[in-house]
Amino acid sequence: MGHIGFSDLKIKLIGSIVAISGIELLKAFMNVGNLDDRHVAWMVGIHLTFVLSGVLYAVMDRVHHSNGH
Repeated sequence: MGHIGFSDLKIKLIGSIVAISGIELLKAFMNVGNLDDRHVAWMVGIHLTFVLSGVLYAVMDRVHHSNGH
């Protein structure tokens, strides 16, 4: 077993949050006939926010580790 640092755990947590958000969004799309457009748009916006923040955090973490810290 390798060493898992705090940064690795944060990336795994963000990935889990994105996955859960994606599953909820998929459930909403399967039931889109009972939802209004505004609700679906908010769900898509929140999911994209999670995805973007996860990608930005991963990039910042990679840049931090490539600088030798």
